Amino acid sequence: MSDGQLGTAAGRGRSGQAGHTAPDETDSAHGAPRAGRGEWVGLAVLVLPCLLVSMDMSVLSFALPFLSADLEPDSSQLLWIMDVYGFLLAGLLITMGTLGDRIGRRRLLLIGAAAFGLSSILAAYSTSATMLILSRAVMGVAGATLAPSTLSLIRNIFHDPAQRRRAIAIWTAGFSGGALVGPLVGGLLLEAFWWGSVFLINVPFMVLLLALGRFLLPEFRPARSGPFDLASAALSTMAVLMVIYGVKEYAEGGLGPVAALYIVSGLAMGAAFVMRQRRLVEPLIDLGLFAHRAFGTAIAVSTVTMFAMVGFLFFTSQYLQLVLGMRPFTAALWNLPVVAVMPVGALAAASLVRRTGAGTVVAAGLAMIAAGFAVVTQVRPGSGLAVLLLGLGVMVIGISAVMALASDLVVGAAPPDRAGAASAISETGAELGGALGIALLGSVGTAVYRAELGESARSAGLPSGVIDMARETLPAAVKVADKLAAPLAEALRDSAFAAFAQGMQVAAIVSALLMAGMAVFAGALLRR
Repeated sequence: MSDGQLGTAAGRGRSGQAGHTAPDETDSAHGAPRAGRGEWVGLAVLVLPCLLVSMDMSVLSFALPFLSADLEPDSSQLLWIMDVYGFLLAGLLITMGTLGDRIGRRRLLLIGAAAFGLSSILAAYSTSATMLILSRAVMGVAGATLAPSTLSLIRNIFHDPAQRRRAIAIWTAGFSGGALVGPLVGGLLLEAFWWGSVFLINVPFMVLLLALGRFLLPEFRPARSGPFDLASAALSTMAVLMVIYGVKEYAEGGLGPVAALYIVSGLAMGAAFVMRQRRLVEPLIDLGLFAHRAFGTAIAVSTVTMFAMVGFLFFTSQYLQLVLGMRPFTAALWNLPVVAVMPVGALAAASLVRRTGAGTVVAAGLAMIAAGFAVVTQVRPGSGLAVLLLGLGVMVIGISAVMALASDLVVGAAPPDRAGAASAISETGAELGGALGIALLGSVGTAVYRAELGESARSAGLPSGVIDMARETLPAAVKVADKLAAPLAEALRDSAFAAFAQGMQVAAIVSALLMAGMAVFAGALLRR
């Protein structure tokens, strides 16, 4: 199906396609049909599932104590309640993105919405930890159908490049904002309702998507497609799952045999997946996409950006709650200024790229992220919120600009019949980048924290046994300090907070240098 055919399909009315296109909007400077009011309403429908999918990654942070008291999970079950959703979401993105290209993107989106809503109800009314784990697993599978379908449908709805960039900027702000808003929404719901309400909030939005999606969203399905290769789907899923699980194990306990086994096994399955794609006539992923400079560069940019952003959130949440002593809900409230500036970068990038080119804007966004990290290097235990919020604000404007343009480059570089798979590759890279960021930046910060705390605590005359317990993590140091007499407790807290701030600064320096290097790399490769 050609772009012109897609534009015609997107303009149909109640036949199951997108809303009508205004007669005066059929031409653009690029010769592509322009979207009208119906298409922009369709975009609003597409942003809803993305907001909820990303929100569900973090919404449980407040509900854990309540559901733990009710369901009484053991430590292993508690970890799976938290992690199974994200694991399956990341592992199945490629499979579901390609499946949408084969059976129809709107069809897969609506199937996923129904499954997401039903599994949310099951999760809300779970009567055991096992039932909640299974419900969260189904939510992860359903979530993997929603994210790539929404981005690839934007490719079908918005054919004018300028409008598509603006639409993807709005989509990016919704997707990224959901993860930051999740803890706040969870806290508000738990003030008035029981822990299941953090899942039930998904249901009305999924019902709305099901009610409106068929009339406001176009369907896209290639005229013909080869068989869906189940072996490739299994290999890609297991490769991503094993690598992410191994990285998580590394982040929690270092590079032990279990972490190494999972990472190596995942990489081996990934290599087998690539070799299989080269042999297939109809591969799950067209590896030729990576030969396109814009596509490969955009994947690298989004992966590294998520590496730095997610990895650094490991420090900011602890700084707000432990060093500054905020309650979790108060700390979540301070995310609101950061969320508020997120659309600024994405929409500004969509406007600037028409005058300066993608390479310049992406490089400038990456440089802005580096500048934000440079500001954060000035954070000290006594510096309060101003420096941190300034650095995060600058950082988030750059991140939203970069991620919006990277997503646009990915879907723009891919042929229309591969947009779902291309979107899934981009989002899988971002998930892997986030997991690696937590593991590697967390390891850097932890190493600095332990070295600095050991030296300063010994200078303060603290007992070696106390130092050994406090060196594990900052929460462990705070817990130990709560049991000590006032002079020793104050000395331990001061040493621990200073050591943590030092580790945070080193992680920020590493991130700033990485993003500055990526700015040069992306600017050179995307200069045309």
